Amino acid sequence: MTLDISQNTVILTGPTGSGKSRLGVELAERWGAEIISMDSMALYRGMDIGTAKPGREDLRRVPHHLIDVLDPWDSASVAWWLDRATEIRRDIERRGKRVLFVGGTPLYLKALLRGLFAGPPADIELRRRLTAEARQHGPQVLHERLAKLDPVTAARLHPHDIRRVVRALEVWQLTGKPISEWQTQWRAESGEHRAESESESANADNTALCSPLSALPQCLCLDLPRSELYARIDRRVVEMIEAGLVDEARRLRQLPRPLSREASQALGYKEVFDYLDGKVTLSESSARIQQRSRNFAKRQLTWFRHLPECRFVAKELTFELLGLRIH
Repeated sequence: MTLDISQNTVILTGPTGSGKSRLGVELAERWGAEIISMDSMALYRGMDIGTAKPGREDLRRVPHHLIDVLDPWDSASVAWWLDRATEIRRDIERRGKRVLFVGGTPLYLKALLRGLFAGPPADIELRRRLTAEARQHGPQVLHERLAKLDPVTAARLHPHDIRRVVRALEVWQLTGKPISEWQTQWRAESGEHRAESESESANADNTALCSPLSALPQCLCLDLPRSELYARIDRRVVEMIEAGLVDEARRLRQLPRPLSREASQALGYKEVFDYLDGKVTLSESSARIQQRSRNFAKRQLTWFRHLPECRFVAKELTFELLGLRIH
């Protein structure tokens, strides 16, 4: 599955805290575009401060899509997001507008650029049997079996990562081909090295990246000096706490259903939950969010550098490049 992208599409990406959301609004206004969010956590309602969603004024200035479309207990795969993005992009262009993707979820970006191979659907009964076996005999048993069938995948998975070990065994049993081979074609073409982050890997259960698009959109990646980026991240966390992140996390705990696996991996909330449980002080919680955010930014940059379609640019250059595209 691939996203049919025309020359009226641009992608603006970058690490967390780089300022891409605000810049995206400025670019969209000047370029005559609507924004499709490429942020896996912006999908969830009620998770506003911690995910740094665009504010009301930005949403008023430029139409945004794929923001606040799911409840926090819902789950969204990469394939689900790509399907929705395809529908929305086509509707925007039918109305004579351009499309600007804005966000930093690496696996969404990679799927947007390279497409998806739809893996075999989940076999619920098989998953139950394998999971029960892991509980009865220990996860090492499944991991050792995977090592014999697919040593490449086994080498990168921890034995206690039962969910992904089970998925790898499931793919082998249903297709007779290891999941690592499904991904070989993409890696050979892109030269990419694995650097999955916590949130993206959770969405990859039923898909594998495959053949690139014949015509790729322009992909601009904001490039900031590392010291400036980290300072921006630290400052933003302080601002989030001051804006009411603790109260937002408390409200999430009062919802009728618990957060989904995907939503629960959003940066910052786990650390605030620990504060609410009395495990850490608010200062310690804030420091942990800052550290985790800096680590995440570093992983994002690793992804982006191994995507040759990404062009690293300064904020000012994005306007010049879009000006060249327009004229």
